[in-house]
Amino acid sequence: MSDRTGIFAGEDPFIIARNWLAEAEKTEINDANAMALSTVDGDGLPNVRMVLLKEIEDAAFVFYTNYGSAKAQEIEAAGKAAFVMHWKSLRRQIRVRGTVTREEGPQADAYYQSRSLKSRLGAWASQQSQPLASRAALMAEVAKVTATHGPMPKRPPFWGGFRIAPVEIEFWADGAFRLHDRFVWRRRNLAEAWTVCRLNP
Repeated sequence: MSDRTGIFAGEDPFIIARNWLAEAEKTEINDANAMALSTVDGDGLPNVRMVLLKEIEDAAFVFYTNYGSAKAQEIEAAGKAAFVMHWKSLRRQIRVRGTVTREEGPQADAYYQSRSLKSRLGAWASQQSQPLASRAALMAEVAKVTATHGPMPKRPPFWGGFRIAPVEIEFWADGAFRLHDRFVWRRRNLAEAWTVCRLNP
C-alpha cells in the first residue's frame, strides 16, 4: 500500500506493535504496557478493565491473571477477547480482537518467578473478583501464605497467562483536524494471510 509509510511501514503487524510500544515506553509516565481488556459475560454484557501486556510474541499478545477472576472466566467461556492500548503522549492507539488460549507452561513459570516476592505471594492470597470482608482479612491471608509457601513460592495452579491471537489489529494515529490515520490488518482465521486496509477516520 503506497501511502503506508513512516510509523505504519512494514508487513508484520507484531513488529509494528513492538515498535510502537518501545516508543511509548520512552514517553509514557506510567505503565506504557497498560491495555483495556474487553470480555463478554454469559448474558452478552461487556466488561472492560485495565491489565498489563507482558509480551508481544511473533503471533500473539500475552498477559497474566488469576484463572478464577471474572475476566478469566469470561475468556474461558467465549474463547475470545479484545483490547485497546492508548498512548496519550504519542497520540496513538492499537486495537486488537482475537481468540484466546492459556499460557500455563514454562513461560508462565518464568514470568511468575520474575515478579517481586510480595506480588508472587499476593497471587496466592487473592481470590480475585470474589467478595472480600476487609483489607485486614486480605493481609491475614498474605501472612498465612507467606508462612506456608516461604520465600520461593511456585506459581499457583490457578494463576497464569492468556495468549490473544488476533484476527484483527488496527493502528490509529492522531491527525490534524480529526483526520486521523487508521490502518487495519484483518484475517478470517489464524491460518489466513493478513489483508491490510486504510480506514476513514
